[in-house]
Amino acid sequence: MNILWGSAREPELNISLGEWCRRKIGLARPFVSFTSLGVFDDDGELLGVCVFHNWDPEAGVIEVSGASSSARWLPRPVLYELFSYAFNQLGCQALVMRVAPENIRIQRILRAYGFEETRIRRLRGRDQDDLIFILYDDVWRANGFHRENKEFAHGQERTIAA
Repeated sequence: MNILWGSAREPELNISLGEWCRRKIGLARPFVSFTSLGVFDDDGELLGVCVFHNWDPEAGVIEVSGASSSARWLPRPVLYELFSYAFNQLGCQALVMRVAPENIRIQRILRAYGFEETRIRRLRGRDQDDLIFILYDDVWRANGFHRENKEFAHGQERTIAA
């Protein structure tokens, strides 16, 4: 499994990943001012994308949208990278995800991770509710899912031996 990051430094990749995610989740408009994370299998097939957008540095809050073509796209190392980017690199205190009520699989994952959940009526349209999931940095750091990265979950930089 390989993770590729799209950003202002990799604009073509960023736009490509953002568009893939947008189309997959059915958004009418493209993401604006965002960073993307693409998850590829060992054969180079794109399995899923997370898009970090609506960043509010003053509040320390970012929204994440995601889509996949495979249930295999969110193993623990990918989840760690996703949350580490928001909490360790950006310094977020909260991460927000909007989830369709019918997306049961991601709801189970988010609940297990410690996200708080709120249903907002008609947020997706006149007859469509939305579920808002919020994960706070202190809950993420204490959730125990990443014991192998415990020191890095607290904001320390990882060094890779040569």
